[in-house]
Amino acid sequence: MNIKAFFPKYKVWSRAQGDIARIVEIWKECLATYGGPYLFGAHPCMADAMYAPVCTRFVTYDVALDGKTAAYRDTIMSWAPMKRWVEDAK
Repeated sequence: MNIKAFFPKYKVWSRAQGDIARIVEIWKECLATYGGPYLFGAHPCMADAMYAPVCTRFVTYDVALDGKTAAYRDTIMSWAPMKRWVEDAK
């Protein structure tokens, strides 16, 4: 993962698009079931920590997300442990 990189309008290759779609499906299901803002409700858990690197890649490669999944990505990116991790990486 490259915290410093940003590739606006990056063209996602077809095989990666399938992976992105599956991740988005999982996120939408969890957010709808548990109400967010984290995957399993009001508090972050290990699942959110597991998806933190995915969120950084979605930012790096400017992956288009809908409102709810973009909000989840932003929630993770603004989560205090994530902010420290990004700061340390830079």
